[in-house]
Amino acid sequence: MRAADYIEDHPVFRHEDFVAAHTKGGRSRATSNNLLAKHVGTGRLLRVRKGLYARVPRGQDLATAPIDPYLLACNLSPGAVVAYHAALQFHGRAYSVWRVYHFLTRARARPFEFRGLEFTPTRAPSTIRELPDFGGGIETVDHAGGRVRVATLERTLVDVLHAPDKGGGWEEIWRSLESVEYFDLDAVIEYAVKLGSVITVARVGFFLDQHQGELMVDSAHLDRLKRHAPRQPRYFDPGRKPGRMVTEWNLIVPQSVLDKSWEREQ
Repeated sequence: MRAADYIEDHPVFRHEDFVAAHTKGGRSRATSNNLLAKHVGTGRLLRVRKGLYARVPRGQDLATAPIDPYLLACNLSPGAVVAYHAALQFHGRAYSVWRVYHFLTRARARPFEFRGLEFTPTRAPSTIRELPDFGGGIETVDHAGGRVRVATLERTLVDVLHAPDKGGGWEEIWRSLESVEYFDLDAVIEYAVKLGSVITVARVGFFLDQHQGELMVDSAHLDRLKRHAPRQPRYFDPGRKPGRMVTEWNLIVPQSVLDKSWEREQ
């Protein structure tokens, strides 16, 4: 593939991916690197950081050219996936707009800041880290002239309940998830069980139990989750906040979550 064609098709790309595509036609790695340097020199490419480039739209200034944050996030590590609150935001379901973008990785990676935005790597849980697509619930979506690998809303429901700090805390999580009219509940349950955390399964069960009517949750869905819920009482909140015992899920749930007290504070 010609360098100019690759750049036109990839608004953000990794150096290694460009070289792999460009050398298929018999060109050398050195030639590929020289062409990259040439396009950087002409202002057609912005070197975001070592090994990562973004295309500069024609007529735009390097310092102010718009660079899509989701395309950046999923190119910061091989196989990276936009996840947690960033996935809610990508799907237009986040209650609040963040400047922090979490992305899933297999390997360890360093946080990265670009134009006031924070890109935070999160290693996928060990139970699913080596599975294809980190256990599933990943889709590739055409976006901003490129393609974004992002967690589905079904996976994101489970992920933010598994790691509430990456979802913005209980109020942000509840308000965001309650804006979603429909979930594939079979996909939610399958992934929640695959994740292998009894507390997460119980949190998912509690959330679905609380929203049975809106999300068309039936007893069969809840029974599937209850088979994997904790056998002994556990705290719903990672900070072990006191609350009321919900026996169906063996969870001690903070009163604010039970009552959704934030709704009274509007």
